[in-house]
Amino acid sequence: MAHEVTYATTTGREDAARPDREWERRTAPPGRSVLISGASVAGPALAYWLGRYGFRPTVVELAPALRGGGFAVDFRGAAQLTVLERMGVLDDIRAHSTGGGAPLTFIDGQGRPLAAMPPEFSGGEVEILRSELSRILHRHSLTPPGAHRASGSHPTRHTPGSPPGGPATPEYLFGDSLSSLTQTADGVHVTFERGAPRTFDLVIGADGLHSTVRRLAFGPEQDFVRHLGYYVAAWDLPEGAGDLGARPVGYGEPGRLATVGRIPRRSGERGYAGEVFCVFASEEELITDRRDPRARKQAIARAYEGAGWRTPELIGTLGQAGDVYFDSISRADVPSWSTGRIALLGDAAHGATVGGMGTGSALIGAYVLAGELALAEGNHDAAFARYERTLRPYVTRCQQGGRGAGEFLAPATQEAIDARNAALNSPAAVAAMLQQGHDISAALTLDDYPALVAAAVRARW
Repeated sequence: MAHEVTYATTTGREDAARPDREWERRTAPPGRSVLISGASVAGPALAYWLGRYGFRPTVVELAPALRGGGFAVDFRGAAQLTVLERMGVLDDIRAHSTGGGAPLTFIDGQGRPLAAMPPEFSGGEVEILRSELSRILHRHSLTPPGAHRASGSHPTRHTPGSPPGGPATPEYLFGDSLSSLTQTADGVHVTFERGAPRTFDLVIGADGLHSTVRRLAFGPEQDFVRHLGYYVAAWDLPEGAGDLGARPVGYGEPGRLATVGRIPRRSGERGYAGEVFCVFASEEELITDRRDPRARKQAIARAYEGAGWRTPELIGTLGQAGDVYFDSISRADVPSWSTGRIALLGDAAHGATVGGMGTGSALIGAYVLAGELALAEGNHDAAFARYERTLRPYVTRCQQGGRGAGEFLAPATQEAIDARNAALNSPAAVAAMLQQGHDISAALTLDDYPALVAAAVRARW
């Protein structure tokens, strides 16, 4: 992995730090305002990097505040950990780690163990609650530039990789969303559901699998998102749930799985009793309004009617549950991640819901996209093209894991369940599955964008 001010030969940019290139003799790009839709993970990460490179990022988020709840996400492989380190958040993430993925025991209807899924399957090299990660990234993006710097950079009078006096603190707009995007020769005119219209030089959709930016600028969701035949749901147990979450177990029947357990990291939270995670098969679209909490709960309850073990007790806690996560296991395939001055990032471009290393891929994508924009000297077309060329082979391999997640967790037949359990009881099969995941996560070498941008800035100034 490169840590010097050079590019790997595969990028074709070995001369990126040479002062005789025309773009390095220019002043700052004429337009640097960027609207980012989505404040979960990819959005704040991109806002951090763009702010450090002298852009003026604005992040708009539909929710009234940073979202709470959500299950744990993990990072694995040198590329993902290197990006976290260069952002300066790796230590903070480790300090808020769940302690790694919890082992999960698959049980029969009498609660007897059938097979065990090791913690490495879900925990990666570091695991953190998505809500904790979102708070860390948001806070980090707003930290004054002089208070921290990207890992490996040297202290200077201004943030490395940005023009003198250039670093910008992102603007966050909560409780709003986009209603239209109109591209012109000089920018993108944006109307909001609540706020006044504004014009930005660039717009980035970091707003998830059901991206508003993708719908407005690229076309309807059904043109790009393919349902993979499963749904996933998660919610916290109510305080009076008794011993339901006492041990991490999963009970499965053909086409449906319900797991319950507790995350040690949350054990000190008042009223915390554990959480439920469900995966079930359905080829049909179950609800038309994902924002309707009653519709989500009703769809989950119908999917588990007649299930054995203590599943009725688990489903019964839905009535007292607050925030319930519910979505299809789907995959986004967008032929081109950009159109004009608008581009997609993270799940909006290449989501896979579960098992596709989406969180780590989104942070890598934010790092690459911001770096390419900073090096492109205002040529967003070239930056978007290089960003996609660098990242697409990697995320395409990662998506393959998402494709099989539902079939692995909730096999469609009893024979398939038995085969899954037999594989988990085989040390050789488990080692092979873990190695496959390691190979996918390691299949990317990153350029040292902070150093490259710093070199370009020194040459210009």
